[in-house]
Amino acid sequence: MVDETTRMIDVYRHDAHKFHGQSHVDAPEEFAGVPVNRAVPYGADADAAALSRPPGRHEPVVPTHETHYRLSLLTGDAVYIPDSRSRAAVENDVRDLLTVADAESAHECWLHSDVATLFNEAVAFPYTSLKYHTLLVAALSDTYRSGLSFENLHLVVDPTNEIVPHRTVYSGDRFALRIDAHDGNRPSARLGSRPWRSWASTWNRLTAHPLNTDYDRWDMALDANLRRIWAWSTALQYLEDFTRWRGVQ
Repeated sequence: MVDETTRMIDVYRHDAHKFHGQSHVDAPEEFAGVPVNRAVPYGADADAAALSRPPGRHEPVVPTHETHYRLSLLTGDAVYIPDSRSRAAVENDVRDLLTVADAESAHECWLHSDVATLFNEAVAFPYTSLKYHTLLVAALSDTYRSGLSFENLHLVVDPTNEIVPHRTVYSGDRFALRIDAHDGNRPSARLGSRPWRSWASTWNRLTAHPLNTDYDRWDMALDANLRRIWAWSTALQYLEDFTRWRGVQ
């Protein structure tokens, strides 16, 4: 019998094959001495995938980009062009990320991971993010295992220093975002009756917004673009990329 702690650490390792551009069918069952690429319970992986891309097989939306490295929606360029030196560093960071033994620690590591941002969740949809897909899978897995259904869930805006294990899906220097059934009177919006590419409509329906769209022109631009992005992992990654880019302007 697999205990719940083991199930959650498996969630953070379930797409290890995507770091190496492998299909799930061809993926090894072990990496760096730990089990990887195991099935995720409760259908959470399929539901998280549905939040970012349509089901089934599709032709690449960017025919000239056919690798597992992510394209940036901010710049339109690949975020990582490997060479022999950088590849070794990336492999080391991937190893460190996937071999974290404690599930809550793994969640924190994924929230703050840079290496996971380099990879897409699906080659045919290169703007999707493996980092945020994995965090979405974790949030759905944790809510489902507690007896909640998708239709019970909300996107909740939390203070930046408040991290809820497994359920926080974004942590920035101004606010955090969580998937949960209870908002604690914080700004929130229902996800809907079923998982689909609904980021823009969910963001639009927040009861209060965490961005200063009255006076700050950068926040206005960020908010306007977040209202146009439908794929969840793409939107969360865009939020991280834009915030980081703005910080160096």
